Amino acid sequence: MVRGILSSGIAALLLLGSAAAHAQGRIDPEPATGRDARAPVKSKRFMAAAANPHAVRAAVTILKSGGSAVDAAIAAQLVLNLVEPQSSGIGGGAFLLHWDAAKRKLTSYDGRETAPKAINPRVFYKLAGSRRGFMRAVGSGASVGVPGLVRMLEMAHKRHGKLPWARLFQPAIKLAGRGFPMSRRLHILLTYYPALARNDEARELYFALDGRPKLPGRIIANRALARTLKRIARGGASAFYEGAIARDIVAATRTGAGPPGAMTLADLSGYRARARAPVCGRYRGYKVCGMGPPSSGGTTVIQMLGLVERFDLRGPGPWSPRAWHLLGQAGALSFADRNRYLADPDFVAVPVAGLLDRSYIAQRSTGITGVPVEGRAKPGTPPGVRAGTFGDGISPELPATSHLSIVDAAGNAVAMTTSIEHAFGSRRMVHGFLLNNQLTDFSFRGARGGRQLANRIEGGKRPRSSMAPTMVFGAGGKLVLVIGSPGGSRIIGYVAQRIVAVLDWRMDVQSAIAMGHALSRNNGIELERRTRAARMAGALRQLGNKVQVGDMNSGLHGIQILPDGTLLGGADPRREGMVDGE
Repeated sequence: MVRGILSSGIAALLLLGSAAAHAQGRIDPEPATGRDARAPVKSKRFMAAAANPHAVRAAVTILKSGGSAVDAAIAAQLVLNLVEPQSSGIGGGAFLLHWDAAKRKLTSYDGRETAPKAINPRVFYKLAGSRRGFMRAVGSGASVGVPGLVRMLEMAHKRHGKLPWARLFQPAIKLAGRGFPMSRRLHILLTYYPALARNDEARELYFALDGRPKLPGRIIANRALARTLKRIARGGASAFYEGAIARDIVAATRTGAGPPGAMTLADLSGYRARARAPVCGRYRGYKVCGMGPPSSGGTTVIQMLGLVERFDLRGPGPWSPRAWHLLGQAGALSFADRNRYLADPDFVAVPVAGLLDRSYIAQRSTGITGVPVEGRAKPGTPPGVRAGTFGDGISPELPATSHLSIVDAAGNAVAMTTSIEHAFGSRRMVHGFLLNNQLTDFSFRGARGGRQLANRIEGGKRPRSSMAPTMVFGAGGKLVLVIGSPGGSRIIGYVAQRIVAVLDWRMDVQSAIAMGHALSRNNGIELERRTRAARMAGALRQLGNKVQVGDMNSGLHGIQILPDGTLLGGADPRREGMVDGE
């Protein structure tokens, strides 16, 4: 057994030295240091990569017992709910991509939250336009969407599970009962969100008598969550969506600061997860597949890759400012389309086929040049869309999410990105878990410039997401990469960059994950502080780009499958991630 534990503290290491630029603007390579020097974890049979060692150990225990990739993902997610409560859990939702190796079939599962049927479409209207207003919406009962995770996991388990449902809950139940040491990351986040202490349950769990967060190493036992998980283990998803848990979820949305929620027991009992066809596209002979709407992740990643396919990225290499200038323009163009067209396909005619049409992408790609960039990119008009149909809607997406990648002994794979949206969601804890604030992912206004917004608030609708669980297939349809990340709307850039790093720059998955971030969301190029990427700032500005350098909160976890079947695992050094396998 090989194990790799990646400390979040490594993210703070500086990349030493400075590099000169070649005449073409390429930054000189330098010896790998710090997190860049870490080797990928190797396994032969199965592997799990996730944001916390406790979750990975739970997944590996299930895989050793003959469990499937879906079984292991369920066990890992339930433990993440306990040890990483700020990021995901049964009070939120997820998107899951599943590869059935025997049937050679890829399926995506949509466990995205829905808006209550009786929601007021203008519920956040007065809060739009300011940071203070947005955060007031986040902490309100009106921000809570009907949780979708439990129904989605149950659906996936019925189709792909091998071990009994109740068996998958045991690692989380045991750990919740005996407790786990408060991690440094959780402690730090609690110091940034003291408002969580206003909730009685959360205060007792995470805060000391003086009102400060409990110190790292302090044992946190969440017995309320253990009782909740026991109920769901015995009674299935219905134990969550009906009865006492459901009643208390509804009650929690009606109290506290900000506008109250409109959720009802009927909203909860009526929630349905959906199995959807994944979106796929070609890139340099590979097939890249991801989650379709209501997530914008898969469509936008594939479009971005298509926009740069005509350029040689391999020759310039990973630290060429010109390569990132081209990738930045591709990001800007694809985000312009994303903000206008992508939303819940059950409510809006989303032109996915048009956005991924090869002729349309080729035409859009002509807008990518090596000359200075002027202003923001404008959305195009893909095939099948009448010009002027929608307005451009931008909704903030906050980077409190988690991702796990798993490959089992039969070659089945799961890429699952899971979220409660903002750190600690809506700050409402019931029965040991936090409720999401996903409804703030809707556009707060329903129209702009006389045009309706595709991502406007509607009862029963799922808000647009950027979550991008992704799988890449090579020659003969062989799976070669399983990857995804948290990070709000930056997820798209994180994932696209890693696909380019592995396929074009021939980096192993761990090196690709550890490299500094560089991306564009159609407002200039963003570079990650204290990384080699940040050293491209001057050269990118000379190419006419608006450049921002700052901290970025990713959590990439990926598995690369080599031609001989060896599994290489990578975990993001910016979090508490771990890879393990056998």
